[in-house]
Amino acid sequence: LSMSFFDQFMSPTFLGIPLLALALTLPWLLFPQPSPRWLNNRYLTLQSWLINRFTQQIFLPMSPGSHHWALLLTSLMVFLFTINMCGLLPYTFTPTTQLSLNMALAVPLWLATVIIGLRNQLTHALGHLLPEGTPTPLIPILIIIETISLFIRPLALGVRLTANLTAGHLLIQLIATAAFTLMSLMPIVTVITTILLFLLTLLEVAVAMIQAYVFVLLLSLYLQENT
Repeated sequence: LSMSFFDQFMSPTFLGIPLLALALTLPWLLFPQPSPRWLNNRYLTLQSWLINRFTQQIFLPMSPGSHHWALLLTSLMVFLFTINMCGLLPYTFTPTTQLSLNMALAVPLWLATVIIGLRNQLTHALGHLLPEGTPTPLIPILIIIETISLFIRPLALGVRLTANLTAGHLLIQLIATAAFTLMSLMPIVTVITTILLFLLTLLEVAVAMIQAYVFVLLLSLYLQENT
């Protein structure tokens, strides 16, 4: 049956069980736990090196008070990265194409950074709403604009992740459908389309990694601003 291209983003169910829950728990099964041995295998060593490098990169410019967020943000980065990569496999479902899931991750973490800023340094946090040297007539307008921009942050986090992954999946499906349709009509065009599809798939692998990194990087910047 020919269905809408957007049907691939519907949360699938099997025997009444939502497969969204399965897709969310699967990534943790793919990463081996560190063993108590003196030497680890190459896979564990590479995994540990990548996680250490990421943590160092994110938290190097941040104050020591925010370093206890390292475990949370690093786990979130690995989680999003794995979900995005698994979603590129055939017959799989990408949970991060659901805006509800992305907002469920973005809003509590953003709100936690705001609450930390209000609790630890109230004057400094409120000072972000009004830039220094603002002319008096513009003060009410700027406060409203800065407040709106503050509350738009979690929406931008969730929508950015959703839109990038949704657009990539749609492009892959559109070009793959075109390649199958043109296979018997124009073989040369089909070869060019297949090459384009391969290059787009490589681009989507990069997008899957970059979007997970950008999501966590922006959260770390919000945390840095409030600590």
